[in-house]
Amino acid sequence: MSDHADQHETLRRIATEEAFVIPEVAAAHKVIAEAPGTSLDIPLLRAIYASPPGRSVFLDRLLDLDELRIADMDANGVDVELLSLTAPGVQMFDADTATGLATLANDRLAEAIARHPGRYAGLASFAPQSPRRAAEEMRRAIEDLGLHGFVVNSHTNDEYLDHPKYWPVLEAAEALGACIYIHPRGASAGLADPLRDYGLWAAMWGYGIETSTHAVRLIASGVLDRFPRLQLCLGHMGEAVHFWAWRLDFMQRRNADLGWGPRLELRPSEYLQRNFVITTSGLESHLALDFSIKALGAERVLWAIDYPYQPTAPAVAFLDSAPISDEERALVSHRNAERVFHIA
Repeated sequence: MSDHADQHETLRRIATEEAFVIPEVAAAHKVIAEAPGTSLDIPLLRAIYASPPGRSVFLDRLLDLDELRIADMDANGVDVELLSLTAPGVQMFDADTATGLATLANDRLAEAIARHPGRYAGLASFAPQSPRRAAEEMRRAIEDLGLHGFVVNSHTNDEYLDHPKYWPVLEAAEALGACIYIHPRGASAGLADPLRDYGLWAAMWGYGIETSTHAVRLIASGVLDRFPRLQLCLGHMGEAVHFWAWRLDFMQRRNADLGWGPRLELRPSEYLQRNFVITTSGLESHLALDFSIKALGAERVLWAIDYPYQPTAPAVAFLDSAPISDEERALVSHRNAERVFHIA
């Protein structure tokens, strides 16, 4: 075996977008899945939870935080998984239900991390439906439970985090020095209709459209001037936002001149390089990885699998075979995750 291959064998691998669910959230999701509705989250919920046909191939793996998951990690050389409550998390429930389930999920997550020391880290859930209580739970999750950041599944009731009502959430994350992972969910009502055909609503296209729109709203609104130290994470190779950086820069200046948006302190591309990191979850393209490293810097790209929705072995092979330097590989594989999510 070559020295280069040996380096891959000993490289620490931290996977940074790995989903789980607890039985109580699964049961609440199942109620939504079996009820009529037009939300583009419902097709996925039905595929996972509804009966018939019964248990999906994903549900057992989402519920398991012990045997199946650890065995998969061991078989593929994954050292740590950064766990987050699967989409749409608690964001389709009323505020009281959502707040209670987020608290319960965070407690269970902390217990799983304690059962498997060194193998798991965790992103805390919160209920944006009640921003004040969300901020309180965010503080508890970091300071009392020792979790490593937060996950939010894009919009809540068709609203985005640039809305002033959600600023307590952004303020809490910035004060705690904890990154918010903006994970996809079905598109908000205003984006939904063109995505209902051909399976476009899901990971093929709609999830990226929804989440990239959220990210660009945060940039274009000027929110990141108010919260300059806020750190945000986008999966799926950044939902392609950084591909548009030049055009975002050019058009945002024009928009400000026309009175279509505020004047920002920085160019959009500078917010991408200051306030955002991205992960490779579910987009195993060496060409896209090369572009992302060149556009954002290797210190802003993190490896991920998207377990159990994506298979582990190809994600590991993608990282190991990427035509990047050993220093870049170490950053993407584990050093960035250790820094951004405070993983020992």
